[in-house]
Amino acid sequence: MNMRSDSIRWFKEARYGLFIHYGLYALLGRGEWAMNKEGIPREEYARLKDVFTADNFDADDLIRRAKDWGMKYAVLTTKHHEGFCLYDSKLTDFKAPNSPAGRDLVAEFVSACRKHGLKVGLYHTLNDWSAVPGAVDALERPQECYQSFIDYVHGQIREIMTNYGKIDIMWYDGWWPYDGDGWQAERLNAMVRELQPVIAVNGRSGIKGDFVTPEGHVAPSKDPWEACITLNDHWGWHRGDDNWKSPKEVAEMLRKCSAGHGNLLLNIGLKGDGSIPEKAVECLYPVGEWLKVNEEAIFGTDRFDFSLRESTKGRADWAHSGQFTASGNNFYWHIRCWPGSTLRVNGVRCTVTEVTDLSTGKNHPFSQEGEMIKVEGFPEQVDTSMPVVIRFRTEEKPLLYLCGGCREPGVPHCRYDPMPSDILI
Repeated sequence: MNMRSDSIRWFKEARYGLFIHYGLYALLGRGEWAMNKEGIPREEYARLKDVFTADNFDADDLIRRAKDWGMKYAVLTTKHHEGFCLYDSKLTDFKAPNSPAGRDLVAEFVSACRKHGLKVGLYHTLNDWSAVPGAVDALERPQECYQSFIDYVHGQIREIMTNYGKIDIMWYDGWWPYDGDGWQAERLNAMVRELQPVIAVNGRSGIKGDFVTPEGHVAPSKDPWEACITLNDHWGWHRGDDNWKSPKEVAEMLRKCSAGHGNLLLNIGLKGDGSIPEKAVECLYPVGEWLKVNEEAIFGTDRFDFSLRESTKGRADWAHSGQFTASGNNFYWHIRCWPGSTLRVNGVRCTVTEVTDLSTGKNHPFSQEGEMIKVEGFPEQVDTSMPVVIRFRTEEKPLLYLCGGCREPGVPHCRYDPMPSDILI
């Protein structure tokens, strides 16, 4: 196996990671784009550095929690578009070690990941709203500013790829206003891979990377992929954003990612003092406890196309009660709406040999007539505040399929559904 395959092999099986957004914007508490959206002048914004203490930024506690939550890797914003570095860059004074915090927060993060056994990812933006010259200067006055700005960007990424030992993920972002040629991305990636020979690089530098990063939604890809989704509606801390996802919603996102053989990178925006929002903790611990019981239905799963046709805006999905993942000679029904004491699954085109409720470890009596499985012995009512996962063992590789009618035509026909629907109701 070549080195590029080695760098991505663990990533393909990781399934669940923690994204951490933290910077000066957290002090404002109005989201990570506040400088841009509110038109805050560079000089005014820069004064936030003088009150940045990070008193409650505790990387060890945060990463220990991430491990308890079931996560396998973590990605920290070493620098977001505002231009403030959480590390000891030698190329700027606009950095955490020059603030009242007086610390290299990236070094603390990397150390904590290694201590608790999580893979290390470093986010770094290409754009920089505070740099002089910046991206817009480079665009407007290329002869004067372009190469010095690009050298600055490449130089900072060289720093984070050099200063902290082995890094597992390089997570680019902020590719505006250039394409891959403009960012000299081929040269940039070559440098990163020379410094970190076994690293997974995303595709946000304007050229293809080792994995793709659909943002804000789950979009399975033939390439290795990772859905990056935030736990409420902002990536950076926003004091007025109380639209937190529920543990059950996170569990369903994990199922979707697992069924599509991808990962969920779930974001928390730390508060201005570096502490974790209480609502995030309240959500993620139940997910971690659920994963301890149902991890085989999430980690190490195979692509399972049956479960890729999803509902929109909360409507009941194709299987009504829940959807599926699969691994080897098992498929798993993630039941979100309890159907009663008898479970029925149609479209099972494989031979079932055993049915087990993972939450209790109990095997249940079942019968199979053609493609219909009937499983009995369950309570009439079950707590589905988190999905209840039922494992079906099979003699051969699991295969489930239902056509769009009450019976399948006896002549060739289009598979249902051949592509995700574009109808939003």
